[in-house]
Amino acid sequence: MILYIHGFGSSGLATKASILKNYFGSDNVFAPSLSHIPKLAIDTLEQFIHNCKYHKTIYIIGASLGGYYALYLSHKYNLKAVLINPAVRPFDALKKAIPSGINYYDHSNFDFREEYLIELKNIFIEYPKLENIMLLLQKGDEVLDYKEALNFFEGSTVLLESGGNHNYFNFEAKLDLIREFLELNI
Repeated sequence: MILYIHGFGSSGLATKASILKNYFGSDNVFAPSLSHIPKLAIDTLEQFIHNCKYHKTIYIIGASLGGYYALYLSHKYNLKAVLINPAVRPFDALKKAIPSGINYYDHSNFDFREEYLIELKNIFIEYPKLENIMLLLQKGDEVLDYKEALNFFEGSTVLLESGGNHNYFNFEAKLDLIREFLELNI
């Protein structure tokens, strides 16, 4: 089972979630719409893992802030994860979101507080299990500096491309590589 984790201000209805469901089958991909409150988002994700881990093998794919959450969960539960243009230190990067953020799916606003940055910092993984990580980066990411992730995850499986953007242009072309890394038979 693939757990897809969307980025900040996004939803489980994001384009990458749809692409994953079309490729792997909608019964094999769980893509929840998460709270903007980190501890609630993590709680939702951990409940899913706890409910599934004895019945199915779980693989994680996360984009941007979802990549940060994916790293935390991969480390805690020893799961393979694919991180797409991940946030490495969102507790620094999201300072600019205070006092409010926008949901890119429905264009609603939400409160974003300093305490959420602390929640994010509390789940920081300083020494990731690099053998469990595949990193998909594009140098044209206009939101996050790809070099930060490239340096932080040195030693992991890395696919670095010129150009692209934060949304990860041409994501669907990487699905066979993702399947191979995760060793999926679905």
